[in-house]
Amino acid sequence: MSFLQRFLPNTDREGAAPPQRSSFQNVSEDQLEAHLNIARYGNFVLTDAVRPSYDLQVVPQSGYRHDVYQDADTGIKIPVLMGAASKESVLDLFFDLLDPLGNEVDLVLETSHERQNGHQDLYRESIDLPVLKSILYDFEDLLLNDGCLGIAVLNPRIPFEIQFDEHKLLIMYGKNLSEFEKVFRSYSVACNEEIKFITEAEHVHSSSEEYFEQFQQLRYRLGIDE
Repeated sequence: MSFLQRFLPNTDREGAAPPQRSSFQNVSEDQLEAHLNIARYGNFVLTDAVRPSYDLQVVPQSGYRHDVYQDADTGIKIPVLMGAASKESVLDLFFDLLDPLGNEVDLVLETSHERQNGHQDLYRESIDLPVLKSILYDFEDLLLNDGCLGIAVLNPRIPFEIQFDEHKLLIMYGKNLSEFEKVFRSYSVACNEEIKFITEAEHVHSSSEEYFEQFQQLRYRLGIDE
């Protein structure tokens, strides 16, 4: 199966209205395949999970910014850090970001495999963080390159939540996020409040039947039922 064939045609996976005119319209197969095979943008390398729009509405880059999430029901505002790191370091960075959560965590696998819209959340409560890291390291290729798989790790007792989403972006929720900023800086990921992420424009996701099978194995290893 070629790199091109693994890409999903649905570019709207956040639930927002798709653009009226796609940048991929009127692009030849050769042009499309050439675009999808570009992973490096300067010093930043994308995983195989996603690719930006053909007209590069957002150019992928390393960095993080501060944001705020407001709960629609309660109106409570929660500080957010959102960041992107290059392929060679993003998974190690994610694992290091988990350390402030403590030794026992809950997790959520977010999957959009075999789904046209939205995703399914699969929960596992109370797992030792070293055990979780060990299992996830065994599925490094899946975590990095499957555009239908995301993972959230949280400690409701603190509370903090860390997401490594389908786009391989890093998202942290919590009241005091200074420890996570230190981890970003230790990987030379700098604060840039003007940074735009690949989710903020048209983009495409990649997956495969092989990744779906690996996802099922990961779910089994983690002891997660449907």
